[in-house]
Amino acid sequence: MKAATLIGAVLIVIGIISLAYGGITYTRKKEVVEVGPISAKVETQEKFPLPPVVGGIALVGGIVLVAVGARRK
Repeated sequence: MKAATLIGAVLIVIGIISLAYGGITYTRKKEVVEVGPISAKVETQEKFPLPPVVGGIALVGGIVLVAVGARRK
C-alpha cells in the first residue's frame, strides 16, 4: 500500500468522525473547595467544536489522495 493511499484512508476516517460527532469531548476536573484534609472536586465535560468544513476538507482530501494513489499503480 502506497503512502498516499494510506494517508488518504486515514483522512477519510478522520473526516467521517469529525462530521458525525462535530467535536471532541473531554472531561476537566476542578478543585472547588479545600478545607484542611477535605476537598471537593467537580468534573465537567467540555466540548472542543470542530466546524463541518474541517471534516469536509479532510474527507475530500482523503478521497483525492486515495484516487491519486490508485492511479499511480
